[in-house]
Parts: sequence; structure tokens; C-alpha cells
Amino acid sequence: MDTYSSALDYLLTMPLIQSWPEMQALFWRAAAKQDGSWQLPRLACEAVGGAPEQAIPAVAAVACLKISIILIDDLLDADPRGAHHRLGGPAAANLAAAFQTAALEAIAHSAAQPHIQLAALRSLNAAALTTALGQQWDAQNPADEAAYWRVVETKSAPFFGAAFHVGALSGGADVDTAERLKQLGCLYGEMIQIHDDLHDTLAVPANPDWALGRSPLPILFAQVVEHPDRARFLALRQAIPDPEALAEAQTILIRCGAVSYGVHELLRRHRAAQGMLKGIPLVRAAGLESLLEDQVRPVDELLASLEIPAAAHAARDALRRA
Repeated sequence: MDTYSSALDYLLTMPLIQSWPEMQALFWRAAAKQDGSWQLPRLACEAVGGAPEQAIPAVAAVACLKISIILIDDLLDADPRGAHHRLGGPAAANLAAAFQTAALEAIAHSAAQPHIQLAALRSLNAAALTTALGQQWDAQNPADEAAYWRVVETKSAPFFGAAFHVGALSGGADVDTAERLKQLGCLYGEMIQIHDDLHDTLAVPANPDWALGRSPLPILFAQVVEHPDRARFLALRQAIPDPEALAEAQTILIRCGAVSYGVHELLRRHRAAQGMLKGIPLVRAAGLESLLEDQVRPVDELLASLEIPAAAHAARDALRRA
């Protein structure tokens, strides 16, 4: 079963969406990118013993919520890659509201039992509300580590927690198992955020975060932690996207320990997630196990390519053995 085409077919049966070409176009674009988050409800559903087909309404709901979140996030960040440049700000804002509501309608439109629908609706609605608060805090650009982790827990984690939760519910999981998978999803969401921060910070050419003054975890570390290159790093930020300034700033991120710290936080959560997963009674856990591994597999390549200090390798190995 193709998760993406099945979710598309399901959503496009809704009468209102059939009459809204702009919504259809955005959904087609998102499906073509094969966003991995669409697979999360299916994996959770299968993990508790459900069939992939049972998860399709949950997949469609999660896909709609993800599109809504991205539209809003790009507007708040004035992201140069955002769809609002093509659609116009007012249209993008309206479509964000439409997709958030469509996420709920995808569940209400399903054949699931009323009590399962209600639990899934409450989960998605709570995730949307919490994410909105996280986006509000993120728009203020966290200035210290405590504020950064608060944003991660409210903006990044709830969506993934809900994706696991509604998938488990669609597969017939009991309340306790579904809740524990939700917590696993939240932890996975934190891993996703750290992974993305590492990738975006080290991307060439410069990711928009540099020019927009955003503070992903490695950049925040280099800005607030006392180290010999701190003043130079702060000066270089003003010169990016100049390629030479970017290269020097990224070298400082490695030298000052910012990248090693991000790797440490990623692996620490991976270890916790592995332990959490082992404690949940599941029928088929292999898909979720593979999902967790996918987030840390690039770490070895990253450490090797960037010549991270040996201490970081030792910390990584200790975490994996623990």
C-alpha cells in the first residue's frame, strides 16, 4: 500500500476539498515530497497490530496538520522558501486555517468507532494548540538554552506525539499503550528537531536561519557559551551568507563544541527512546525501531566528515553502550 497516494485519495473524497483547487495543489505538492511524518501513524498502527489501511484517516489528518504548521511557521519566520511568496500572505494564512480544520475533519470523516474518533480529535486539537504556543515563543527567538528547550517541547514534540497517538488509536491500541506511544513520539520529535538543527546549521550554502537571525541549537550554543572564539563568531554572523564567513563560522561551531553538544543531546534522547520502546507491549516494533535508528545513523558520517574531537566519539560510544 502506498501511504501517500492512499492519503491523497482519502482526503480528496471530502466534498469541500474537491471544490478547493488551492488546497488540492498544496496536498499534491506535499505528497510528492514524501514527507516521512506521513508514515508515522501507519507505523504506530502496525506496531499495535493494526492493518495499514486502518491508519489512512490518521495519515491524512497528520498530513493536513503538518501542512498547516509549515504554512504558519514560514509566515512567522518570513522564510524565503515559504509558500506565502507564491500564494500571497492572506491566502497562505487562510489555507493554514483550512488545513488545520481538515485534519480534524479527516478523523470525523472516518469509519472509526465514536470513542476512537473523539480520542483522536482531542489528541490532534491539543497538539495544534500546544504547537501554536510553541510557535509564539519561537517567534521571539529564544535567547538561552532553557527557552530553546521550552520551544522544542511545545513546538516540535506535540505534533509527533499526536502522530504516534492517533496511529495507535486507529490500530486498536488500549488507552495506556496509545499514551505511551504518544510520549515516545514526543521524544522522537525532539530528536527530529536536534537533527534538523545540526543539518541546517552546517548546510552549504547558508540555511536561511543564519540570515534571519534564528538560533538553532549549535548556533545558540556558540553565541551564549563562553569560549575563545565567541566574539569572532558573533561578528561572523553579521557577514553571512558570505561563503568565507559561513565556512569560518561553521569551523568555530565544531571547534567550540557546539556540534558535539548537539550530537550528545541527540544520542541521549535516542537512548531514552530505545528504552521507552522496549517497555511498550507491541505486536510489531521493528518499524519503530528502524525509525529511531534513522535519526542517528547519519551521526557517524557527520562526526567523520567534520573531524569532531575524539571526546565526542567517546561520549557517543558510551551512550550507545549504556
